[in-house]
Amino acid sequence: MRSATPTEHTPPDNAAAELAARVGKAMFAADRASGQTMGMELLHCGPGRAEMRMRVQALHLNGHAICHGGFIFTLADSTFAFACNSHNHVTVAAGASIEFLRPAKEGDVLTCVGLEQVRQGRHGVYDMTVTNQHGEVVAVFRGKSAQIQGTVIPT
Repeated sequence: MRSATPTEHTPPDNAAAELAARVGKAMFAADRASGQTMGMELLHCGPGRAEMRMRVQALHLNGHAICHGGFIFTLADSTFAFACNSHNHVTVAAGASIEFLRPAKEGDVLTCVGLEQVRQGRHGVYDMTVTNQHGEVVAVFRGKSAQIQGTVIPT
């Protein structure tokens, strides 16, 4: 099954949107890394789509006094996880790559929007865009997902 590209995206039906929101809420409640460790917020989880936010704190800074790339990657990877699990099939990363385009500094608010590009059989491809509070693109991330056995929440 191929999903719509971002420019063709049509609103999901209510049942799919409600399921995705419930999946996102359940996953975030159990995700200690994103919420408790990283200080991320889940802003939205919809079918094939997710949005998360993180304020860059002093603990995120590297030796150049900019946000460590691993933390930006983690924000994108977490957003990817919510987007690809939004259909309520347990899905994991099969691979990912990131391009860092501009530094983030302490106090910056990073927002990551993830969109499903293709979901076919057990595999999917998702694109994440990380922007700062000025709307400037900080990084772009592409993840490949693999569906495994199980559901995120009971059906």
